[in-house]
Amino acid sequence: MKKPLQHLLVSAFVYAGLGVASGLFFREFTKLNEFPEGAFTQLGLAHTHLLSLGFFPFLILLGLERVFTFSASKRAYGWFLGLYHSGVILTSAMLIVHGSMTVLGIESSAMISGIAGLGHIAITGGIIALFIALRAAVRGAEARRVEAPAA
Repeated sequence: MKKPLQHLLVSAFVYAGLGVASGLFFREFTKLNEFPEGAFTQLGLAHTHLLSLGFFPFLILLGLERVFTFSASKRAYGWFLGLYHSGVILTSAMLIVHGSMTVLGIESSAMISGIAGLGHIAITGGIIALFIALRAAVRGAEARRVEAPAA
């Protein structure tokens, strides 16, 4: 990846937009369908998932990338991006599908929960790949620090 800082910034921006949009959809869709206020639906969870798993981590990773350049571990970094993005998107999409079905009074199946579970597994795999990349970057930074002459 040529511009990892740019990619992380755009990712944070996109997840922030999706998080806000999903919150708006939740509010308007439940109002439109006269869903009882305060009744539980997974539709409302998509908003927080997109912000807490998308927006905030990528802002934090932006700073970590600037300090440690963990994207230098190209293989682990690539796996992280692929798994993590697909996991967050898949999980959030299933929350929206399941929540919409609840609002519409449609019975959901175990398949939706299973697909959401696959999204969580992908997120976990992405986090593991991220830690592999971070570990290599931190070790490299420590090695450079030891090699540098003391002032």
